[in-house]
Amino acid sequence: MTGTLTWQQLRDLKTSEFTQAGDKWHEVSGRSASDRARVDRAMSAKLRETEESDTAEAALGRLRRLSRNFQYVHTECGLVRTALNGLAGDLADPQRQLKQALEDAASLNFTVHEDGSVSYPAAEVEDATGAKRDALGGKAQGGSHLPLDPPGLGSPGQQPLHPGYSRFKPMNPNVEKAQDVADRIARAVRSAREIDARYAKTLNGLRAEKGLDVTAATLKDVARDTADVRSTAGMHLADGIPQDKDPAERKKWWDGLTDEQRQEYLKVAPDLIGVLDGIPAVVRDEANRNYLPVLIDEVARQGGDEAKTKLDALRMIQGKLNESTHPPMFLLGIGDEGNGRAIVSYGNPDASKHVAAYVPGFGTKLDDEFVKETMGRAQDTAIGAQGVDPSSASIIWLGYDAPQSADVMSKGDAQRGAPAYNEFMAGLSATNADEDPHVTAIGHSYGSLTVGTAAKVSGGIPGVDDVILLGSPGVDAQKATELGVGKEHVFVGAADNDPVTHLPSKDESALGWVMGGPEGIRVGRDLFDIGNDDVYFGKDPASEAFGAQRFQVDDGPRMVRDIGLFDAHSQYFTPTKDQESARNIAKIVGGSPELIVREKHR
Repeated sequence: MTGTLTWQQLRDLKTSEFTQAGDKWHEVSGRSASDRARVDRAMSAKLRETEESDTAEAALGRLRRLSRNFQYVHTECGLVRTALNGLAGDLADPQRQLKQALEDAASLNFTVHEDGSVSYPAAEVEDATGAKRDALGGKAQGGSHLPLDPPGLGSPGQQPLHPGYSRFKPMNPNVEKAQDVADRIARAVRSAREIDARYAKTLNGLRAEKGLDVTAATLKDVARDTADVRSTAGMHLADGIPQDKDPAERKKWWDGLTDEQRQEYLKVAPDLIGVLDGIPAVVRDEANRNYLPVLIDEVARQGGDEAKTKLDALRMIQGKLNESTHPPMFLLGIGDEGNGRAIVSYGNPDASKHVAAYVPGFGTKLDDEFVKETMGRAQDTAIGAQGVDPSSASIIWLGYDAPQSADVMSKGDAQRGAPAYNEFMAGLSATNADEDPHVTAIGHSYGSLTVGTAAKVSGGIPGVDDVILLGSPGVDAQKATELGVGKEHVFVGAADNDPVTHLPSKDESALGWVMGGPEGIRVGRDLFDIGNDDVYFGKDPASEAFGAQRFQVDDGPRMVRDIGLFDAHSQYFTPTKDQESARNIAKIVGGSPELIVREKHR
């Protein structure tokens, strides 16, 4: 709309014209998304698989540019559509208020003038003596709150007709009614003008720069545009997101939305939808893919070594998402809070009978090692489990801050991470399509303490059938039965040369470290005949006293100080380094735990 909005224009406005225009923009956005998918999954993927040459690499560069262009069109057209829908929705309320005021004016025989003022007729009233008299008509101006004509009859100086009565004659009862109608008209028009100006500014900001290439500056423009549209039109969307509800209620909410509403959320609030447990995996994946370029731009502007570390990892994840992987990747969460967040599934967890969610431990953060190594562990597990049952998926869950240094000796990070892990697992239960999915919680290193802490909550980890503890320093429990799934469903992999599985109890820690770190722990225990059942965070999960099912793993390289000290701690998932352990993990995750090769307890 242009110019100053009048009450007549607001009355006659057809908000459906905005939503119909939005639908057209939505069609363009949808076609752009389909075209981008064809470029990425058909053209680029095929060329990458079949050709290796400078010419092929140059062609891939042009295809990447084309993909970015389609992504830009997809996002920007979606934002225009959302803004138009928001404009229609926000104008509906003042228009309704105006029409109600006009109806009330008509029913009272008032006249609404072009400037919004309201004329009211004369009325017969009783004076102070009870006599019938005529009260003059007049006009009320919206926002004035003071009648334009005297409130009674005759001369203002006229004496009262009877002792105790005001000198003014009885007021026309239409005065207050007309003023109320005029004020409501004025409020409705003011509100509509403010809405109109706000959306006009936002829509004008969605103009694309000239040229066909999406540059870094253009991507920054996307981030700014998304923020502007959310600020302008997102109020009616963000307020509706059930962030304080449980995952099952969120799933019900999402299922109840129309396709158009879902697309609006994915365009305007991808960061909020992408991390919402209880939302289907394919939706979270789309939301997080939409949000990832925006997040990359935000982190790039932060500066500093920590931001650069996260930025490099985010770009590596983006690169992997553009490749063809087996099993296919689903980005279920991404963020830069704390040490960084990333939740990646290999295989669709909603469409799989068997699903595992692995919590990493000490030293894990959003960096290149996470992308190269830690994510690879989840992928190896998915591949192995699909060899047992093709309907399997495996998730790496970095949804908390794993300890990075001396805080590894504290339970704090595990206690903070456990509730988030439980909510995520409840979300998997809500969205999985299988009537009785088989879910495995995996904790490695300090991550096993996080899993153990989550499992000890009343009711255990939602939906979990089996628990796997790998390289564990203890799980803050004395018995496997404390983990909520029964001791026959708690499985432990502990390499003899893995120093973390020999971390001393708190009483022993000083002695061991003084004698030479993890190797000193062993020596100290042998010299002073200290038992091996207790580790730093409770009973040793590999011990007979704990009572779990211990499976066979490779012992790994011996602990030689400063040389390969933690190699045995990091190879449980990797078939090329510890085939026995990887096979046993795959059998449990794939639903055939009876096939594992067992190991004697410590």
